[in-house]
Order: sequence, then C-alpha cells, then structure tokens
Amino acid sequence: MSRIGKRPITVPAKVQVTFDNAKVVVKGPKGELSRELPANVILSQEGEILTVNRRDESRVSRQLHGLFRTLVSNMVEGVSKGFERRLEIQGVGYRAQVQGRNLLMNMGYSHQVQIVPPEGVQFAVENNTNVIVSGYDKEVVGNTAAKIRAVRPPEPYKGKGIRYAGEVVRRKAGKTGKSGKK
Repeated sequence: MSRIGKRPITVPAKVQVTFDNAKVVVKGPKGELSRELPANVILSQEGEILTVNRRDESRVSRQLHGLFRTLVSNMVEGVSKGFERRLEIQGVGYRAQVQGRNLLMNMGYSHQVQIVPPEGVQFAVENNTNVIVSGYDKEVVGNTAAKIRAVRPPEPYKGKGIRYAGEVVRRKAGKTGKSGKK
C-alpha cells in the first residue's frame, strides 16, 4: 500500500470539496480548483476527512494512488492557505519591480524583461532583489517561479543571476594565470 496514498486529507471548515467519478472540484476563500480523476482512483469523504483509494491492485492504479492523493491535498491546501515561492536576485545592477500586475526586471540585457502573471498568481518584490510569487495553485506558482529563474539562471563562476531562496549554487574556480616563464 502506498504510504502517501493511505494518509487521509483533512478538509478545513471553510473549504468545500465536491466530486463525482470523473472530476473533483475544491472551493475555498482563495479560489477554486478542479482536476480530472482517472478511473483507477476513488475519492470518499466522511465528515471533514477525505480519503483516496485505488480501484484495483494493477500497476497503473498503484502509481496513480499516491500521486492523486498529493494533488488533491495540494488543491485543498492551496484554496485555504495558498502557496508561495521566493526568489533572490544577485548581481550588480540586477533588480526587479512590480508594475501593475506585471514583473519588470533589469537583468543586464539591453531591455527590461517583463513577466505577465497567469490567472491566480501575484508578484511582490522586497528590497528590489527578493521576488515573491504567490497563488493558490501549487503547479502554476512553481512553473511561474521557474520561468522567472530561467531569465538569468545563476552562473557558477560569480554566482550572479536569479536563484530560489535557500538554493545553493556550486561555485567553480576561474582561470588561473600562466605559471612559468617564456
């Protein structure tokens, strides 16, 4: 039995979960999320406890059991609390600012880079170098943060670029001068 799949999901009081055999819809104070359910996964609810079970013991059912338990759990957590990813910008002259809903970044290119947030995602900037991506869908928040990081990933020689908060960038030694005389 899947260790993750057999764990129950506690649904907060302010969150509504409705489901049938093909779709699950989760509504909460932050927003509404829906996801198609595969035929191998069965959802059941008793009070505020939601459980995910598998229809049979086939290989595909075992693979999807833990995955969909985690996806439904993330949906419940997202519409109640929300998710956020923090990014740090390092480098001389590299900075970011929020203009309207969009994120404008000066990253050493000849032009500013503008990132338009998808539906349900907000940007915040602290001290011109710390970007916070927040929203209620964990997948969309993570993908948006990855797109921002891809604008200028951290390079291994000086460590300049955009990195996730707490990410450790392995540094390489630079070139060494010639040793010996001609």
